[in-house]
Amino acid sequence: MLDDAASRRDLIKAVAQEVIDHAEELTALDQAIGDGDHGVNMKRGAEAVLADIDNLAEKTLPEGLKAIGMALVMKVGGASGPLYGTFFMTLGKSLPEEPAPADTVAAFEAAFQAVMARGKSHPGQKTMLDVLAPALECLQADPSASAALCTKVAEAAEATIPMLAEKGRASFLGERSIGHMDPGARSSALIITTVCKTLGAAGK
Repeated sequence: MLDDAASRRDLIKAVAQEVIDHAEELTALDQAIGDGDHGVNMKRGAEAVLADIDNLAEKTLPEGLKAIGMALVMKVGGASGPLYGTFFMTLGKSLPEEPAPADTVAAFEAAFQAVMARGKSHPGQKTMLDVLAPALECLQADPSASAALCTKVAEAAEATIPMLAEKGRASFLGERSIGHMDPGARSSALIITTVCKTLGAAGK
């Protein structure tokens, strides 16, 4: 799985480009219930990753993930930088160089727990955790079910629309946060879906 620089490069490029391509959508979602900068911030982080893509691809998968996490912490503003940075750094720290499916699930769970601790939050509060939690459940049920995972995370992002925000800037809006998709949930779904599709296309 991702055992050569070329395949790691393809995956990094695909994910970063997907974030960049959806920056305006993420900004619009955040304008409704947040500071309005999620798309801009995520795009900045993705561009920083792309600028260093050759170096990142040459690293082992764990080291590359940790480096991506550090880049996101440094370049992505707001709450998203520390949360996404924590996710990727923990993922990298938890993965062996040649992970089996069970290793990937365990690393994802560790990253999920780290994001919960960093954000002092839990699923059900209208955050990215409301996508990460069902994604983890799907992986635990069947690590190879990429199509099911794509469906699950898309549905999970949609499911944040009727939720009341209890964390972050959106929580200040109270009832007015209802009726809008959480931007962090949407960006999480985009990233997970792109990883699944890219690995699936590569036969990984």
